[in-house]
Amino acid sequence: MTTFVLVHGAWHGGWCWRRVADKLNRMGHSVFTPTLTGVGERSHLRTRDTDLTTQITDVVNVMKWEDLNDVVLCGHSYGGFVVSGVAEQMESAISSIVYLDAFLPEDGDCLADNWEPERRKTLYEQAENGAPTPPFSAELFGVNPADRAMVDRKCMPHPAKCFTEKIKLTGARERIAKKTYVYADGWNSHFTPFYEKTKADPSWRTLTVACGHDVMLDLPDELVGILLAAA
Repeated sequence: MTTFVLVHGAWHGGWCWRRVADKLNRMGHSVFTPTLTGVGERSHLRTRDTDLTTQITDVVNVMKWEDLNDVVLCGHSYGGFVVSGVAEQMESAISSIVYLDAFLPEDGDCLADNWEPERRKTLYEQAENGAPTPPFSAELFGVNPADRAMVDRKCMPHPAKCFTEKIKLTGARERIAKKTYVYADGWNSHFTPFYEKTKADPSWRTLTVACGHDVMLDLPDELVGILLAAA
């Protein structure tokens, strides 16, 4: 039995992993899909001070209180920031880390700095004013047509400080023995530079999937196989 901790991206919630989690559970694996503070069923907990540290702590505390070890930790999209921060605190409990079409931050990075100047300015203004950031459309992310209405209905505004807080990293991620980067090439991806960087590094396993950004919805069976192979 393998233990998986699956971390969603911005605006989503633990709900997005249901198909993948159900399949892994039926195989006998243990799966945790924490919803980060401020979105999904925890949207009522969002405050003007909810930030990246808050959401890193969400996942760290699941791992601590559930006594999880030998974890396959997977972060989707913005979740790449979260799992990078989790690795700093829980390195010894993580046997494998997977970045699923995700940001791969370096020390001192924040998500806002990956956007064009006008968008970046808006994110910093939202963070300063305590306003959340509205979600992008499922269509923009290349979600399969059958799931777009559901994704648009469930995605919630995300606390803007999560996007402007600079992450502090000391290299824990690089010390994890098994590292995988999964690149979705079926949409107008923002993540090509991270895929190319990991592809050039022999310490990483890299692969591509032909679907939109929400791989867990578009190709749940294929993603289950990828996660099992990463264990």
